[in-house]
Amino acid sequence: MHRLNFKTVQHAKPGRHGDGLGLYLLVSKSGAKSWILRVQVNGRRRDIGLGSVAILTLAEARDKARELRKIAKLGRDPISERDKSKIVVPTFEKAAETCHREGPPCRWQKRHSDAFLSSLKQHAFPKVGRLFVDVIDENNIVAVLAPLWHEKPSAARKLRQRIMTVLDFSKVKGWRSIGAPNISPRAMLGKQPKAGNFAAMPYKDVPPFIAAQMEKIGTPSRLALMFTILTAARSREVRTACWSHIDFEARTWSRPGELMKSGEPHVVTLSPEAIAILEQARPFKMLSDTLIFPGQGGGQLSDMALLKIVKKESGPYTVHGFRAAFRTWAAEHVPTIPEAVAESALAHTVPDAVVRAYQRANFMDLRRTLLDAWGNYCSGRGAA
Repeated sequence: MHRLNFKTVQHAKPGRHGDGLGLYLLVSKSGAKSWILRVQVNGRRRDIGLGSVAILTLAEARDKARELRKIAKLGRDPISERDKSKIVVPTFEKAAETCHREGPPCRWQKRHSDAFLSSLKQHAFPKVGRLFVDVIDENNIVAVLAPLWHEKPSAARKLRQRIMTVLDFSKVKGWRSIGAPNISPRAMLGKQPKAGNFAAMPYKDVPPFIAAQMEKIGTPSRLALMFTILTAARSREVRTACWSHIDFEARTWSRPGELMKSGEPHVVTLSPEAIAILEQARPFKMLSDTLIFPGQGGGQLSDMALLKIVKKESGPYTVHGFRAAFRTWAAEHVPTIPEAVAESALAHTVPDAVVRAYQRANFMDLRRTLLDAWGNYCSGRGAA
């Protein structure tokens, strides 16, 4: 007669709890639960670990115990038989590394894949890296998220999603009996501060800001910032821009998909002002014959190199905020150009299928008109 049931297993206190026929539930002081089978093998008593309760249900543990008792009665070694089919449960750290190598992240863009593992190494591994992945629960996840939850809410949400990816991957691999627990960290950590937009310089302040920059020494970081503003590009797209991407005759900048947030290639039309920045950057080929705006030693500029200029000389604004300045200017000063054109200039995906079809036919010319007008405005010659 069996003595355990679902509720007694769920609420069992630390100690050894017998189910009958040699099967025991072992509960540690920390609350971890596992199954033990006690059998006689060739006259010797053996205690055989069957696995964690998180992996093996009560019914499954009874089935496994029944199989091993039969093997023991036949005079064979039940431990050897168990180990032939035993799944070795890795630690969370090993599971995350395997997930990064074999799971969904291996099919992501390199920078997203790298960020996946990097954030787990920094924030999750120190707290739960050495725990077996089958025992990770809501409390463990909350403990990892707590230091970031209010200070860096966006980073905390991304970290949570990455932990969930590892746990769901572990379920598929058979290392957990369930996937990621469906939890609401807010219930334990409180409400996160409302996320704000990137602080954007008012577009009316952009021309005098650029004029002030043009009076200073044209360092790679300063020219990269000017080029970022004039093309309404993302900082990373400019910092990774190569001379091979530029067609001076056509006045275009063709960005390959691996450099784009969307993963799709994108062509930017270059205004005369943007071309002038590229001409000023030609001497930097002494540092790098590949990157247009190289950092020290010819490597890639950091995002902080551009942000430092903005913070020092304009106050609480961000580099990314210049895209918002461009978008607001376009809406207020070039209303004759469709809204989708401005979105396309920002390399945003156009959701409407009909508009996307029109985009293929005519958006390049309209984007050139728009960005030429933006360059003219930023130079101080355009109407305010």
